Amino acid sequence: MFIIILLAALALVGLVATFVEIRRDGFRPVATDWTRVAEHDTLQNAESTVAYR
Repeated sequence: MFIIILLAALALVGLVATFVEIRRDGFRPVATDWTRVAEHDTLQNAESTVAYR
C-alpha cells in the first residue's frame, strides 16, 4: 500500500511540475510581426518539375 501512495504522490508531483514548466516556457500564440519577416515571393523560387500523384 505504501508503494501505491508513493507512486501516486510522485505522479502528482510530476503533473504539477509539468504544468508549471508549460506556463514558464514563454511559448505563447503571438501574431507574426511581418516587419521582421524577409520579403520573398514563393512563386519566384518555384521550380518546374513533374508532380506525380
